[in-house]
Amino acid sequence: MGSKPAVLLDVDGTLVDSNYHHVLAWARALARYDLTPSLWRVHRHIGMGGDQFVAAVAGNEAEERHGDALRDAWGEEFDKLLDEVHAVPRATELLQALRERGWPVVLATSGKPHHVDRFLDLLDARDLLTAWTTSEDVEQTKPATDLIEVSLRKAGAERGVMVGDSRWDFESSRRAGVPGVGLLTGGFSREELQDAGADEVHTDLDALLDSLDRSLLRAP
Repeated sequence: MGSKPAVLLDVDGTLVDSNYHHVLAWARALARYDLTPSLWRVHRHIGMGGDQFVAAVAGNEAEERHGDALRDAWGEEFDKLLDEVHAVPRATELLQALRERGWPVVLATSGKPHHVDRFLDLLDARDLLTAWTTSEDVEQTKPATDLIEVSLRKAGAERGVMVGDSRWDFESSRRAGVPGVGLLTGGFSREELQDAGADEVHTDLDALLDSLDRSLLRAP
C-alpha cells in the first residue's frame, strides 16, 4: 500500500446536516414498538451504527425482540426526511481544498447505499473523492474500527486522519490509531469529542477551512 496518508470524512453531521433528522427517524421507529427513550439519549448515540444503536439506546431486550425491524423502520422514517437534508455550508469547498493539497479523500460512512448516493450528489463530490464506503462494506459499524480499516484500504493508504462530529467517530479512530479532527456541527460538545479522542476540534467548517494549513489537514 502507498505511504501517503488519507483523509477519512464522516458524512452525517460533518458534511450534511442530518443528525437531527436521524434523531427524529429513530424516535419514530422506536415509537412503533412502544419504545420511548428520551430524545437527548437518542441524540447522544447518533453516529453509532445501527447494528449497535438499538441495544445502546433501548436495551438488549429491544435488540433481541425487534432489532432488525427497528432498523428497517428507521430506514423508512429517514427516507421520508431525506429531501430535507442539506449540505453543511462549505462542505464541497472542504473537499476541493483537501484535493488541492494532495490528500486522498474517502467518505467513511456506514450509511445505506441510496443515502450515500443522495449525499454524493448533494455535495457534488464524486469527482473530488478517491473512494467512499457504505453499510455494505463493513460488518461492524462505529465505534468498531471496521470502517476506518476499509476506508484506508480503499484509499491505498496505511495512515489517515479522521474528520467527524460525534464521539463515535473518535472512539473508532482512536482504537485504530488514527488521529482525529472534530467539528461541533453534530451537536456534540468540544469536551465530548476531545475525551473520545479528537486531537483538535473546530467550531464548524468555516473555522476549519480558515485554519486548514495550521491543522492536521495541512498538505500530507
